[in-house]
Amino acid sequence: MKLLSIPRAPAFALTLLAAGGAAGCNSNPVRDVATSLGAGPQVAPTPDFVARSRPATLDYMPIGTPVPERPTPARSAAEIKAAEAELETLRARNEAAGAAAAELGKTPPPEPIRLPANTSQQTRQKTNSNRRP
Repeated sequence: MKLLSIPRAPAFALTLLAAGGAAGCNSNPVRDVATSLGAGPQVAPTPDFVARSRPATLDYMPIGTPVPERPTPARSAAEIKAAEAELETLRARNEAAGAAAAELGKTPPPEPIRLPANTSQQTRQKTNSNRRP
């Protein structure tokens, strides 16, 4: 029982042609030939605003190259301990300032100011309360 009776040479050529067409990302020789013959897609020119917004060169991170040196050297153990001590003194100073502010915040609020009674306002309130809504 034969599966398919396709000759091997044309099937192999068709497979290579399909693989070649699918393998290319930016340069696709099959597409380029078809376009030059007028059978492929027509490439439109890039609009000016797109060309102006793109950089001239795209600098990608290189793969497989050694990592460049740090611009500043790493701190030594003594420098790290000195930085920790400096941060501890800053923390103590901030906690003291916070405690002083909390102590000042414990004062009672001031008493409201008592204004003398205004007779014209009292009569206006009485006349407004007699009105019906």
